[in-house]
Amino acid sequence: MIKTILWDIDRTLLDFDLCERNSLKAQFEKYHLPPCTPGIQALYARINIKYWDMLERREITKEQVLVKRFDELFEVLGIEGVRSEQFTVDYENGIADTTAFIENSPEILASLKGKYRQYAVTNGAYNVQTKRLHNAGFDEIFDGIFISDEVGYEKPSREFFDYVLSHIESCCKDEILIVGDSLTSDMRGGVNAGIRTCRYNPAGNPNTLGIPIDYEIQSLSEIYGILAK
Repeated sequence: MIKTILWDIDRTLLDFDLCERNSLKAQFEKYHLPPCTPGIQALYARINIKYWDMLERREITKEQVLVKRFDELFEVLGIEGVRSEQFTVDYENGIADTTAFIENSPEILASLKGKYRQYAVTNGAYNVQTKRLHNAGFDEIFDGIFISDEVGYEKPSREFFDYVLSHIESCCKDEILIVGDSLTSDMRGGVNAGIRTCRYNPAGNPNTLGIPIDYEIQSLSEIYGILAK
C-alpha cells in the first residue's frame, strides 16, 4: 500500500513550458531584442534541454546551465551586448512570478492531503521554485519540499533520493511512489532509489530508454486508481 507520494513539479503539477515561453517573450521585449517568435522559442527549448541533460550526467554545474544556455542562444541568433548572467536573473524571476497549473493539480493534491504524505522533489532553482510553490498554494499542502539547490544533489542521483528518504517520515520503500514526467530524472531516480515509479505521460510518448516503470498515467486523476490498489 502506498503511503507516501513524491511529486515532481515542472510539467507534472505546474505548466513550466507555458511559464517559460511567457518569460522568454517578456525578456526579449524588456531588452529590446527582435520578436521572440515560435521558432526562437523552439530553438531555446532545444538548447535548454541539452544543457539540463548535461547537468543530469554531471558534466556541468547548474550555474553553468543557467548561463550557457543563453550564451549559446544569443550566439546562434547573432545577438550582442546582452549579459547572459543578468538576462538569466530576469528570466528566472519572470518564471517565478507566473503560475500555470497542469490539469486540476491543486484539487488533486488537496484531496490527498491527510490521507497520504506528499512531498515535492524538484531540480529547479531554490528561489524560483519556493516562490512558484508558494504562489500555487502548494507549500501549504506538501508535508515537505526538496529542491536540488538545497539538497546539494540533482535528480536522478542516488544521493538526492537518499537525502529525501532520510528526511521524510519513516516508511518502507515499497510504500513510496514518485510521480513525474521525466524518464531520465524522475523514473530513473525512482528506480535508483528502489521506490515505486509512476510516469505522467499525457502525450503517450514511448519509453525509449527502456527504464522499468511501475505505472503510467495520461491524466493526473488516474493517480486515484493507482493509490487504491
